Amino acid sequence: MFAKLLLLFTLGPLIELYLLIELGKRVGTAPTIILVLATGFFGVFLAKAQGFLVLRRISEALRFGQLPADELLDGVLVLVGAAFLLTPGLISDTAGFLFLIPGTRKSIKAVIRRKLKKALEDGSLQIFWR
Repeated sequence: MFAKLLLLFTLGPLIELYLLIELGKRVGTAPTIILVLATGFFGVFLAKAQGFLVLRRISEALRFGQLPADELLDGVLVLVGAAFLLTPGLISDTAGFLFLIPGTRKSIKAVIRRKLKKALEDGSLQIFWR
């Protein structure tokens, strides 16, 4: 696990930097900077809108006496998507938008649920209550 995280946090930024440099060479420095700023700007607005929407859905679920499990997972994915958008880069921005758009977030949630269920079933993930 440590090796995977080390690769992610060292190779990820290097790949992002390489892509930004290549994009800058092909379209110019100013358009590349504008693209990075624009994705950050629109990402903040999308993250804020989706965050408030998720909070409203959590509130409604609690008002009706339901456990907001699906809404909480949405909230985590919106938070992760916003964090990706704060990181300059083409790959992280794409991932951030995928986490923020409700349609693609639904697909991501299905994958996460499947992986969690499998991990719980094969015992590689254990939850302890105190």
